[in-house]
Amino acid sequence: MGQKKNVTFNDIAKYTHFSKTTISRYFNNPDSLTLENQEIIAKALADLDYKENKVARILANGKTEFIGIIIPNLSLHYYSEMLNKILSTYEQFGYKFLVFIGNENGETERRYIKELLAYKIEGLIILSHTIPSKELSDLNLPIVTIEREDKYVCSVNTDNYMGGYQATSLLARLNCDILIHINSPTDEAIPAYGRVRGFLDLCREKRIPHEIILKEIGSTYESIQGHLKTLLDDLEQKYARKKKGVFLSNDSQANVFFNLLIRKYGFLPDDYLIIGFDNSPVSREAIIPISTIGQQIDKIAYEAVSLLVGQMNERKKRRPAPPKEPVHKVITPILIRRDTTEKM
Repeated sequence: MGQKKNVTFNDIAKYTHFSKTTISRYFNNPDSLTLENQEIIAKALADLDYKENKVARILANGKTEFIGIIIPNLSLHYYSEMLNKILSTYEQFGYKFLVFIGNENGETERRYIKELLAYKIEGLIILSHTIPSKELSDLNLPIVTIEREDKYVCSVNTDNYMGGYQATSLLARLNCDILIHINSPTDEAIPAYGRVRGFLDLCREKRIPHEIILKEIGSTYESIQGHLKTLLDDLEQKYARKKKGVFLSNDSQANVFFNLLIRKYGFLPDDYLIIGFDNSPVSREAIIPISTIGQQIDKIAYEAVSLLVGQMNERKKRRPAPPKEPVHKVITPILIRRDTTEKM
């Protein structure tokens, strides 16, 4: 048997009695056709058993169906889980992803963006913090950021203030003598700074003794462990025999802090209550599950891709009407109480 002939635009045009231009518009700008004509062409594609040639389509219209992603690292569970959820949106939206890990180096990330633009990406998702949003907006490309400074571009973020307030409120209700928040130095323009504000506001409202520790802790396990061990030694001396409620900025840090206590005492002492942030797998899988503020990562990922695809689709219209101001979506966090705050 001979090889089956590929169905061409010319074949579809003859079958439907439309012009080749109309068939091309169906693939490249379908909203320019009436719904009736779209349905006629869709039926013809099924009748003719049309198999799309992706390479030919890219060459014809310059649309690659690729989205670029710049992510700081994969060592923090939050980023690896977020990336996994973003990649899983292919089934809903049909876009493929090109991923670069920036390691928080601005020049490296700028080079990666140039590489992505050379691949004709249609949009960009940014989780890293190094490149200002004004510079990103000047790329003239659909962009959505997640959990970073976002004044000039669209974004999807957790309500970090609510999360910080929820975590602190839980510790306050458990009659701690001192509340402690450990975080990295964070610019107030970054959404995660809301965790600091939520902590401080609750402590001041309730007039609870508190300490906030803003220290560069790093993102690798070795760096986090080294810095938190030093902080733990300081807290042990400073607040001996006091009940300490410790709110850490993410679950990776909370897990390391918890492990340091287990190694030192063989158990979680009664004078420590611990809560993290993110609801990463590490919080659920710890030998004693760790209380946390759950970011709805699956929802954030979906909303980020949906918002980006909306921008990209708008650009494909004959008369595009992009938003006059960046769109910022905020997702509500969820307080998750586990054993590190529920001790008898």
